[in-house]
Amino acid sequence: MKLQSVNAFLIMFAGTVVIGLFYFGFTSPSLRYIEQRLCLNKTKKSRENALLQSPQGFIYKQPSVVGPDGKVGPLTPWLAPIVSEGSFDPTLIDAIYKQQNITVATTIFALGKYTIFLKDFLESAEQHFFVGFRVHYYVFTDHPEQVPDVKLGEEHELTVMTVNSLSRWQEMSLGRMKRLELLIESGLVNDADYLFSLDVDTKFYGRWGAESLGDLIGVIHAWFYYTPREQFPYERRPESQAFVPYSEGDYYYGGAVLGGSVKQVYQLAKTCREQLDIDAAKSIEAAWQEESHLNKYFIYNKPSKLLSPEYSWDDKRGTPREMKMVRFSQVPKNYDEVRPNT
Repeated sequence: MKLQSVNAFLIMFAGTVVIGLFYFGFTSPSLRYIEQRLCLNKTKKSRENALLQSPQGFIYKQPSVVGPDGKVGPLTPWLAPIVSEGSFDPTLIDAIYKQQNITVATTIFALGKYTIFLKDFLESAEQHFFVGFRVHYYVFTDHPEQVPDVKLGEEHELTVMTVNSLSRWQEMSLGRMKRLELLIESGLVNDADYLFSLDVDTKFYGRWGAESLGDLIGVIHAWFYYTPREQFPYERRPESQAFVPYSEGDYYYGGAVLGGSVKQVYQLAKTCREQLDIDAAKSIEAAWQEESHLNKYFIYNKPSKLLSPEYSWDDKRGTPREMKMVRFSQVPKNYDEVRPNT
């Protein structure tokens, strides 16, 4: 009986050892693989959520917008796409984003006599801007009674945001970042996926759709895409928070258009507003108000996608051969008539 018990024990022990070897030989590496995979996924997610940040003082060659072939280049040096006519399939890109059931919020600032531009802006937007998507316009104005009654498309809505009148056009520009910040904080972060802030004294002439979407969007200024960076109208005074040295800069970005995911636009607006407040405390006003601070931000926080100048043109420029079309453009105006001070 004792011998049989010993044999039984040895058999049981051997079986346990085999099972243990099998478990630790195969299961443990699998667990390690799963753990490693989860770790990699977390790292990947963190990378995707982070902006591409460039160190200050880092010197490199200025990128060009137009290549030797006379066409707008497809990529920036940090591999962000530059969107221009012919670089995307409009049917495909819209179909991809429509599945995501997104909402695009759009802010328009129409203060003082700038309300005269609202009708053309809204009517042209309804013809070309995110047609077939959910769009929510937020019109900031000190004359709510002058907001025109424009017929909106399906799933398009408009909210009038009444603000105080201002005595200087520069203050209208300077206050935009703060109003964007407050709008997002008030709940927009839960109501929309993407946000664009667009100048009201403009008009749409062609399609503007899902190809323009991304985490952080900048538009290349229509007047400076051939200009050496040393001649960009950056803020050059070191005492300003918008200061940019002559040796730095990629493109000159227009303040007429900024956009991206609501969270990234919030970070941009908050940072620029904080820098504007620091300057204001020292009685400093940057050369081009919020546009100067926007350009400083984009140098060190790289946009994930750039829109070519066809997305923010100027009617006074005509249409050069490298611009295949004009989608959105500043309309001619007499500044003495629309600005409270010139």
